[in-house]
Amino acid sequence: MARECTICGKGPQLGNQVTTRGKAKYLGGVGTKITGITRRQFKPNLQRVRITTAARQAKTVLVCTKCLKSGAVVKRVKAAPFRLPAQAAAAK
Repeated sequence: MARECTICGKGPQLGNQVTTRGKAKYLGGVGTKITGITRRQFKPNLQRVRITTAARQAKTVLVCTKCLKSGAVVKRVKAAPFRLPAQAAAAK
């Protein structure tokens, strides 16, 4: 199973990890210096979420937090909301 979002397809990206030392000039130092640059992976923040498919079946998928916050995914409803007997009779 690939570590990518099933909705938008966001996956790991490559970048650099920059190591610095020294004190910043605005803090009274002589400035920071770069002492090393190594490659690294930026991984998406994936969450395992149970959703309801179009065929009304529950399915577990990996979704990035951006898709969750934007509302691109509708979570599965575990149980129907509670109704009082008087309201249920009036609704019929």
